[in-house]
Amino acid sequence: MNDALVIEVVRKTVTVDCSVEEAFRIFTADAMSWWPVESHSLQGTVKEVVFEPHEGGEVYEVSEAGERGHWATVVAWEPPSRLVLAWEVSPGVRGTEVEVRFEPEGEQTRTELEHRGWELAQGATEKRDAYDSGWEFVLGKYADRV
Repeated sequence: MNDALVIEVVRKTVTVDCSVEEAFRIFTADAMSWWPVESHSLQGTVKEVVFEPHEGGEVYEVSEAGERGHWATVVAWEPPSRLVLAWEVSPGVRGTEVEVRFEPEGEQTRTELEHRGWELAQGATEKRDAYDSGWEFVLGKYADRV
């Protein structure tokens, strides 16, 4: 019998009115145009959000003062269909992973986000619940931008 804690994966989906290639590009290379840095950042005023486009790359924000705030490490970089990140933005949240898939749906793109691996995080249930509503808000900003 396995007594390990199992915490439900966060799953969110939005459909955007553009090609898969454009959806991936906006999500990554143009993240600053849609990410709600006013409410979802690590430091004061953010001037840039960077996705380094390769496995082992970093995802980070850059403040107006030039300071970097680490968000994630790129685990898989498969443009334009898939991106996997070791999500490291929250203190105490260890071992979580975010996968984003971009699937054609007619002339639109279905963007599916899965945030998993909560079992290793301190305060996992509360953090998972916060991310459940947080990702809905953030992906809403992405969909609005596209």
